[in-house]
Amino acid sequence: MKKYLLPQNGNYYKANLHTHSTVSDGGYTPEQFKAFYKEMGYSILCLTDHDLFVTHNDLTDDDFLMLNGCELGIDGPWDDFAKRNGVAKVCHINVIATSPDMETPICWHRTKYVPSYCEHNRKLVKVDERVPDYEREYSGKGISEIMRIARENGFFVIYNHPTWSCEDYSDYMNYENMHAFEIMNSTCICGGYEEHNERVFDDMLRGGKKLFCIGADDAHGKIPMGMCYVMVNAQKLEYKTVMESLMKGDFYSSEGPEIKNLYYEDGKVTIETSDAEEIRFSMGFRVAKRFKANENETLNTATFELPKTDFPSYVRVTVTDKYGKHAYTNAYFTEDFK
Repeated sequence: MKKYLLPQNGNYYKANLHTHSTVSDGGYTPEQFKAFYKEMGYSILCLTDHDLFVTHNDLTDDDFLMLNGCELGIDGPWDDFAKRNGVAKVCHINVIATSPDMETPICWHRTKYVPSYCEHNRKLVKVDERVPDYEREYSGKGISEIMRIARENGFFVIYNHPTWSCEDYSDYMNYENMHAFEIMNSTCICGGYEEHNERVFDDMLRGGKKLFCIGADDAHGKIPMGMCYVMVNAQKLEYKTVMESLMKGDFYSSEGPEIKNLYYEDGKVTIETSDAEEIRFSMGFRVAKRFKANENETLNTATFELPKTDFPSYVRVTVTDKYGKHAYTNAYFTEDFK
């Protein structure tokens, strides 16, 4: 029986889920960013200004959806790592509201955490005065607690740019309760960082975490814009419907290649794509498969036969075009194929 890993029905909407406007340290207003992304063929944009959860429902129209979110920052200590490298570790988390009716922040503090360059916009945040100030802690326990609170309050939780943050296996393996993480981040890539984080994805999946992978611009200005994005499959361009698709993992991430079909049938996973140079299947143990286009030809489909084992694993696919641009599927767990 054929099991579609990406939905066959519904529509694909191009989305950027990480953007900073003039509400914090971005170079353009929310209205300008909407215009830029709409012109580039996007249908969805989320403004995730630093520690300022400000809604932008007024910018949604019939063919463009604004999601509401913010980026929470947790600064690490000035410890031996910081002294050796001249910079402390940080953890940045995007939290995206699953409903347009959500208006109040989580893990908020009335005097801390908002960066000095956007302190003047603290007044834009609608604070629930009944909720006490929240003290953030940079530790596995502290960050997992922030992620848990965000989830329980109806936010989609994304762990951002681990490479830029100077975080490694000893850090992110202690983080629980995220829905997704950034497998690629345009601003970091353009800034010289190796922010294609396939190894981080496999580390966390092999460590027992079930999570999705996100591509995002982290845009602050026009450069970079439209580089890394998510293609969300949803029945309609409506806030709660789109967020339900994100929560289910009905999307893939790309910086160019298109994934047209992805399904499991008779012990095999098949992918159909736009013109590709390489298609690579990865699993949770020492099994993988690489398909390469012949010279002067393109690759548009590949089928990978899963090994027969008694223990659970996962499979995910990376597509690379002739320009070196990638598309990443989410991970699909073999226990769900039975």
